[in-house]
Amino acid sequence: MTARILVVDDIPANRRLLEAKLSAEYYEVAQAGGGPEALVLAESWSPDVILLDVMMPGMDGFEVCRRLKALPATAHIPVVMVTALTEPEARVRGLEAGADDFLSKPVDDATLFARLRTLLRMKQVLDAWRQRVETARALGLEPPAAPDVSPSAARVLLVEEDAEEAAALAATLAAGGLTVEQARGAADAWPRLVAAGPSGPEGGTGYDLVVLGLRSAGPDGLRLVSRIRAHAGTREVPVLLVAGPEQRELVLRGFDLGANDHVLRPVDPHELGARARNQIRRHRYQQRLRADLDRSIEMAVTDPLTGLRNRLYLYGYLRTALRTQPAAVLLADVDHFKAVNDTHGHAAGDVALRAVAERLRAHIRAADVVARWGGEEFVVAMAGATAEDAMAAAERLRAAVAASPLAADAGGAPIGTTISIGVALAPRGGAVDPLIRAADAALYRAKRAGRNRVEFATPEDWDAAAAAADSRTGLGVT
Repeated sequence: MTARILVVDDIPANRRLLEAKLSAEYYEVAQAGGGPEALVLAESWSPDVILLDVMMPGMDGFEVCRRLKALPATAHIPVVMVTALTEPEARVRGLEAGADDFLSKPVDDATLFARLRTLLRMKQVLDAWRQRVETARALGLEPPAAPDVSPSAARVLLVEEDAEEAAALAATLAAGGLTVEQARGAADAWPRLVAAGPSGPEGGTGYDLVVLGLRSAGPDGLRLVSRIRAHAGTREVPVLLVAGPEQRELVLRGFDLGANDHVLRPVDPHELGARARNQIRRHRYQQRLRADLDRSIEMAVTDPLTGLRNRLYLYGYLRTALRTQPAAVLLADVDHFKAVNDTHGHAAGDVALRAVAERLRAHIRAADVVARWGGEEFVVAMAGATAEDAMAAAERLRAAVAASPLAADAGGAPIGTTISIGVALAPRGGAVDPLIRAADAALYRAKRAGRNRVEFATPEDWDAAAAAADSRTGLGVT
């Protein structure tokens, strides 16, 4: 996969060497000779990954990383620190600053490209979710306040066959406030993962992280990584490998199969904790983006006044239904609604519309859909219904609205009204627009015949529907 890589190093020879390696693999490369230049390029050029030297004059890599992660425009760009420092304290300091990984100088090519592939896959997924959420927000569909994405009380599945190492790893993770469950190998872990299902930002039951020891798991451990990535319920759970220095090839293969991060033995507790927290934060952030998008989609197909589905949703529902079965449409209009507003006020009119919506919702089948069509009009869609089913439902809805006052206005006066309904039935393979227009024509006849009644679309109504303009959407009769 091709991508943009920003190389940051104060030594030109180091930058050129990395650029040559990356360009040979068809990556697009830009260079920065120091921290300030890197911050400007990161924001203006939008790289997919930043390879960041640690030891630089003026502003070191740790400070550059902190500033990158503090800027909204660059916070989600993966950062790999490239350093000659080998002390665990330096790695922990970088991880806590927001770095995604460390590479030691001289850089091993296989490790470099394996980590790039992993980080680029992760960024592509996050970018896709972010773009969808931003598109929804640009359309005015703001989600509610997002849940906390901190790693507190996260649920971790530790997969380690060695009892002594499992105890040490579990103690380290638990000390960081994580809830740790242990599995003795891949065969024990897989049923637990499937049973737990996906996790979520609002109390999902799944795991937030899998820590997988490769000491003795060998190929079985990598098969578990592959199964996690292949299963819909576990696909997004991050996997952190624990391996020995001699298991380099196994770790690289694990990255290609979808592992997210690794820590080498002897395990530094601070490094394990920092890597685990970073993976959990990223996972929860992705879950939050998904939840934001789900809410935005829900808002896009929901009428804000009544809570019913809106016209956009109804069209999609009917198009899908008519591909495989007949469908009926009941187009209802509140009678004399202008008089309701004039007598009781517009606020009371809104109360009346909500009350009509509730009565319609309470008297339809579980499989039917009721939507607000616009103004004081409502539509009930009945997939698979017969003409008799549709007419019976329409009479039931008409009677439910007329049976008693809908509400009371601010002065305590009852608000009562009725509805008129036009019913039309389309066969399997029919089109939505003619179906709606035929019901509309039937509704016109119900209005003209005195209101508070139901009319079924006649052949003449269908003829009128066929002749009607495509832009026609409402009756304009009250």
